Amino acid sequence: MALQERVKVILLACGSFNPITNMHLRMFELARDHLEDTGRYRVVRGIISPVSDAYKKKGLIEACHRVEMARLATATSSWITVDDWESQQAEWVETAKVIRHHHTELLADENMDEVDTVKSVKRRRMEENNVCQSSSSDPSRTAAPELKLLCGADVLESFTVPNLWKQEDIAEIVGRYGLVCITRNGSDTEKFVYQSDLLHQHRRNIHVVKEWVTNEISATHVRRALRRGQSVRYLLPDHVLDYIQSLGLYSAESEKKNAGVVLAPLERYTDTAD
Repeated sequence: MALQERVKVILLACGSFNPITNMHLRMFELARDHLEDTGRYRVVRGIISPVSDAYKKKGLIEACHRVEMARLATATSSWITVDDWESQQAEWVETAKVIRHHHTELLADENMDEVDTVKSVKRRRMEENNVCQSSSSDPSRTAAPELKLLCGADVLESFTVPNLWKQEDIAEIVGRYGLVCITRNGSDTEKFVYQSDLLHQHRRNIHVVKEWVTNEISATHVRRALRRGQSVRYLLPDHVLDYIQSLGLYSAESEKKNAGVVLAPLERYTDTAD
């Protein structure tokens, strides 16, 4: 399949990014290599979407800081960007709804591009009188990119946690959009997919990416080291670390934030179940 005929893909990663680490960025590179190595896809963009403060996760610092750190981390990337729409919502937004939002935005952008293209070439086409060569017949130009959720194996495995996800949301994410999952040590992602009837049903839309050069950087471990005054250099982008240190973001006090508060999805879905 020629490069221009490959399906364009945009990768969307949702999460706390508290703080963003080199592994978060590495996931995008791994996913792009994997998808493009199939010969079927061309990854054109990556989007990082930090969750809002309303998620109520223990130790979750303010979204404004998490968004800024993500922007600092991606400043040198030619294809990974940060979107703050989710982080600005007053209430926690389900991941499925976040994907729908970005999909709608994507379609709107594609429509605008199509309008601009039509305007710019209309005169030339009329002069050439060659409507049979219209760009609308070229799938590589008219087909909108596919939007896929990028995540780690821990997110995939969290699908089984009671009241954390709605089954219809999982079905929509893996069935309508698709999932790119990065493996981790001690996790058998393919077995997990096999054991779930829902995931197995949509297994062809789940791309499991094996990380052979293992890197177990955890934001939780980074926060622990920071509040203990230990070095985390080379675990985070330098500009992110400088930002954290200049503001003293992570401490024993910040880790107590939301302590004893029920996580937003557990609160919402438990109430619904009752």
